[in-house]
Amino acid sequence: MTPNSPQPLSWTGILRLGLVQFALGAIVVLTTSTLNRVMVVELALPATLPGFLVGIHYAMQVFRPRLGHGSDLGGRRAPWIVGGMSVLAAGGVLAAVATVLMATELLAGVAMAIVAFVMIGLGVGAAGTSLLVLLAKRTSPERRSTAASITWIMMIAGFIVTTGVAGRALDPFSRLVAVSSAVSIIAMVLTLVGVWNIEGTTSAPRPHDAQKRDVSFGDSFREVWREPAARRFAIFIFISMLAYSAQDLILEPFAGVVFGMTPGETTQLSGVQHTGALTGMLLVPVINMLMPAWRARTTPWIIAGCLASALALASLALAALVGPPWPLRLSVLMLGVTNGVYAIAAIGAMMDLVDSGHRDREGMRMGMWGAAQAISFGIGGFIGTLASDAARHALPSLSLAYAFVFAAEAGLFVLAARLAARIARPAATKHQAGPMRPASQGAMT
Repeated sequence: MTPNSPQPLSWTGILRLGLVQFALGAIVVLTTSTLNRVMVVELALPATLPGFLVGIHYAMQVFRPRLGHGSDLGGRRAPWIVGGMSVLAAGGVLAAVATVLMATELLAGVAMAIVAFVMIGLGVGAAGTSLLVLLAKRTSPERRSTAASITWIMMIAGFIVTTGVAGRALDPFSRLVAVSSAVSIIAMVLTLVGVWNIEGTTSAPRPHDAQKRDVSFGDSFREVWREPAARRFAIFIFISMLAYSAQDLILEPFAGVVFGMTPGETTQLSGVQHTGALTGMLLVPVINMLMPAWRARTTPWIIAGCLASALALASLALAALVGPPWPLRLSVLMLGVTNGVYAIAAIGAMMDLVDSGHRDREGMRMGMWGAAQAISFGIGGFIGTLASDAARHALPSLSLAYAFVFAAEAGLFVLAARLAARIARPAATKHQAGPMRPASQGAMT
């Protein structure tokens, strides 16, 4: 580590950055979940409308590489985190105003909501991408998996706290804009506390700083795409997130059709899955503490998470064939736990790989992976429902149709595990343009 390099983050510093994830989760859950319900229930609008608006939020994630490239040029991530959260917070308030406006001026409200969800998507992309880069660059390798667990658990905590508190404050419905504004203000305060002085003082200019500002987005993207580890990891993220998200929209219908569960019971089943996911996220740091040799190794965790998720989906396929005698809740709990392990391992790998390859392309790398994740997640649910409908027409029973879809998702996770086994940090080679940083020393040199 050079004299001008900042010290790795302490656990307090990691928790401070977790506050930003908490804030991000608070705004996102209010706009993608609470406003969804208000549009459909209180305003009696078609469910397609909030689905379209949330789709816009996902579509904006394609700009993550460009946003990451912008943070690479400046060399500092905190301004992009604060700027992204500002756009996200403003978009959240505007979305609430648009929802209220829909009650009297539907077209004007929808137009305003489109603008709001564009802002939400761009804000999430700018803040989320730079936050992960900053966390990766300032966290020592042996703490990265635990840091990923902490920050993602805090994001889930943001979901839970916001839905609980806002749910009570939103009665009556007329308080929607006030509640949304309060959440956005609190989120901005938490963000400022989280990033305050987190990057330390700016080190002396390096000789290649002026040169890196002249690199175009296209050149930077092509440089990163030519890196074998970055390219393979992007493909891995896309495939694994298809498997991860394809069951989202069919799990509850499956439980209702095959197991005869009521709407309330299927909602509780989703709660079992989320509880399992949180358990899986907590499991990774606990095992890392018990087995210190695994702390800096993300690839075994990824492979284990993917294969275990495949087994959980295979158990759901068997549940579809066997029917009510099968312990469905146990299978869903297992799916949640294994998905939680996979998610934390994948995020830890992002942090581990982000500084490998060409120096000063960390934001581009993280942006490319974030875009792959968001795009795959956005289309995964649609593919799952499409495959389910197609299987219904091709197969003689609904049970076989659901079994086929769950088995196909299990196959995707097995494929993802094979891809993960090929991911490795590339060594510096003379063929790569620009200065490289040794993989073994990471971002702290």
